[in-house]
Amino acid sequence: VQLQASGGGLVQTGGSLRLSCAASGRTINTYNMGWFRQAPGKERELVAAINWSGGSVTFYADSVKGRFTISRDNAQNMVYLQMNNLKPEDTAVYYCAADKLFRSLVNGGGADYWGQGTLVTVSS
Repeated sequence: VQLQASGGGLVQTGGSLRLSCAASGRTINTYNMGWFRQAPGKERELVAAINWSGGSVTFYADSVKGRFTISRDNAQNMVYLQMNNLKPEDTAVYYCAADKLFRSLVNGGGADYWGQGTLVTVSS
């Protein structure tokens, strides 16, 4: 699976962005999908994850609950991260990832496949 993330950019505090992750090579309808981020000088962290069957199970980091929403469109082989009420601490490179096991994304921070990152910068 090849993953291509896009949609990052510069936004002011309180603004919104929608990240997209386009998958190719094979369908993602059997993969659990996640969005990770890594800020300068910090470890990579899981932001949100969604299970393979289209959203019956989701995970959000406490820092983004109520502000970010992960979704997927298996027919289009796409995964999205809607980010609202952005804060400067959300500034990071965001990566999409795919794994056969949901717990691998949530518990281990690992994934079978990674996309390249897209930079999100939130100005204060």
